[in-house]
Amino acid sequence: MLASRFLPLLLLAALPVLAGETEPSPARQKELVHLVRQDCGSCHGMTLQGGLGPPLLPADLRDKPAEGLVATIYYGRPGTPMPPWKQFVSEAEAMWIVEKLMSEFPK
Repeated sequence: MLASRFLPLLLLAALPVLAGETEPSPARQKELVHLVRQDCGSCHGMTLQGGLGPPLLPADLRDKPAEGLVATIYYGRPGTPMPPWKQFVSEAEAMWIVEKLMSEFPK
């Protein structure tokens, strides 16, 4: 009886793990930082302050929903120069990138 009362809480706590949403390894984080700085930076500016694409600084992203930014990274924006990156990053990695962009992106 007691276990059945806590089962929903255990399942809720396990959702990120079950969905495969773990933080990228330190080596993969380094690769993602390089990807953003070099590949994304070619349009958004090497310092992410904008260029062909809009700036990607925390102040510029503050009012944007994280889920929408993840979708933009993963699926791109049809009809614009923003390509999909799903062949290079997972959705969980796109979320990691967004979280870092919304706080302070690593150097």
